[in-house]
Amino acid sequence: MTSNKEDMEIPSEIIDKLQNFHQSLEKMQEILTPLISTNINSTDVKIEPLDKARLNLISGYALNSLFWMYLNTLGIDPKEHSVKGELEKYKSFMKTVKEIADKSKAPVLNKGAAGRFVRNALWEPNEKNVLLQVLHMNILHQLP
Repeated sequence: MTSNKEDMEIPSEIIDKLQNFHQSLEKMQEILTPLISTNINSTDVKIEPLDKARLNLISGYALNSLFWMYLNTLGIDPKEHSVKGELEKYKSFMKTVKEIADKSKAPVLNKGAAGRFVRNALWEPNEKNVLLQVLHMNILHQLP
């Protein structure tokens, strides 16, 4: 009969995966530490409103993604959890922010120039203008 300690031995491939996971968590903590320690609402930090919205969305999406992974580790199907809906909301908000950013990059119509262009393209000479042009041409031809 085997002892409980031998039954609880963890296979080496699982130990390798856990070590890789632990190293990845340490790297993520190292990368996120400056972001977490900075108050983006502080007056010292100068961030455009659109960039601030992007940062908040990315942070929320990342946290929900981590929770998704946590649910997987617990053996819970995250597709049937409310976190899926939260991730979809974040995707929708990200799409909205992208559309707003694209609108700000779109060319602006110069209404004055467009009006002149249309007015000149649609201009039709009336009789008075035609007579003045003919008279002007005749005068120019008669000059020595």
